[in-house]
Amino acid sequence: MKKLLFLLMLSLSAIAASAAVRLPAIIGSHMVLQQKSKVKFWGWSSPAEKVTVQVGWDTTSYSVTASRGARWVAEINTPAAGGPYTIKIKASNEIVLEDVLIGEVWVCGGQSNMEWSADQGLKQSKEESPQATNKSIRFFYVPKSTSSTPQDDVSAQWVVCNPEDMLHFSAIGYFFGKQLNAATGFPVGLINSNWGGTPAEVWTPSEVVQNDPDLRSAAEKLTPTQWWPHIRGEAYNAMIYPLTNFEIAGTIWYQGESNVGTHYAYKRLFTQMIESWRKAWNKNFPFYFVQIAPYAYGDNHINGAFLREAQTQAASFQKTGMVVVSDLVDNVKDIHPTLKKEVAARLANYALAETYGVKGLSYKSPVYASHAVEKNKIRIQFDNLATTLVAKGGEPTDFYIAGADGVFVPAKAVIEGKTVVVSSRNVKEPVDVRFGFTNTAMPNLFSAEGLPVNLFRTDK
Repeated sequence: MKKLLFLLMLSLSAIAASAAVRLPAIIGSHMVLQQKSKVKFWGWSSPAEKVTVQVGWDTTSYSVTASRGARWVAEINTPAAGGPYTIKIKASNEIVLEDVLIGEVWVCGGQSNMEWSADQGLKQSKEESPQATNKSIRFFYVPKSTSSTPQDDVSAQWVVCNPEDMLHFSAIGYFFGKQLNAATGFPVGLINSNWGGTPAEVWTPSEVVQNDPDLRSAAEKLTPTQWWPHIRGEAYNAMIYPLTNFEIAGTIWYQGESNVGTHYAYKRLFTQMIESWRKAWNKNFPFYFVQIAPYAYGDNHINGAFLREAQTQAASFQKTGMVVVSDLVDNVKDIHPTLKKEVAARLANYALAETYGVKGLSYKSPVYASHAVEKNKIRIQFDNLATTLVAKGGEPTDFYIAGADGVFVPAKAVIEGKTVVVSSRNVKEPVDVRFGFTNTAMPNLFSAEGLPVNLFRTDK
């Protein structure tokens, strides 16, 4: 009898322990919550159990009842940036979250150029590390994982920015967050969710690709490797979906190299991916991304240019912005340019101008607007050009011109104020112009404010 009673008590104790209120990893001590927002606290407990949340910025106790599926969610308004705060979640047990800040939360996504850190030998990160103690910046590093179905949680934790963890964190993410924090004074939470080599398909819900014949066809052309996933939706399910209840300010993104071979489908794939993320978060957040850098993609000399063109077209999608980095390359035979701090600065300037309303920043690269044939010359007009154009180190490079035969030859380019006039003695009746439209082109044409002019072509 005593043995039976003991086993019953042990069983009840185990049930009580398993029913204790629990939180997903993204909700923890040292986290940053999005300011001036309705944020969600959620987790698991016993079915129909009452869960109370007490936050440090007001005196209200927020109570919710768990569903019969043992899930609960509470929505609470956050104040303006500040902290640190303590948060208590009570049910049959109590969880205390310490050192919680209110500020700005950004997801840092993509493939290896976003993932790259001092672990990969980045000199800039190593030099920065001794100065990387900053209690106003917090890291959440999502580990690499895949799943065929959407997941509820990840295995990670928030950490306060420190020299050691900074060495392993996205260099672009860190420098982006540091600049945002310095310019605004707001605490910054950075969610690092990226995986080197991954095509955009793995970051897109599988049904989005499956239900679109063109995207499905392109996805089927992806080449499997042993180092990263290629099956649509697998990284999204495991590394993005579990975060989508957590309120964010926006996303920065650096990816595209692994989609060069299917560049023709990238604009639609990328914009559908962005739209699916916004739908999952139920928020039309800003999405700022990096155009892939010049690189020698094997024997084909132009597919990388086609991918950059697709990214340029995608930049017209609502609340997106693209930074051009064709000048930030130290070796076109290395797919990982090392100047991540400069890339991060351009992303940060874009966010500061567009999301935070900071005035006086030059953050948009000049882009092709229109052209006009003037006898044996073609004049190019540009958008995003405040003052004038400049060519560094001589005449403008990487211009090509063609007649009706479509054969492009090197062209002479002359800057005239906000326009460029292009010609060739070998083309008497010009029709089209290309600029920087090869895999490895690093043109010397810039705005007077120092931003590189984006590649373009007038032929289709």
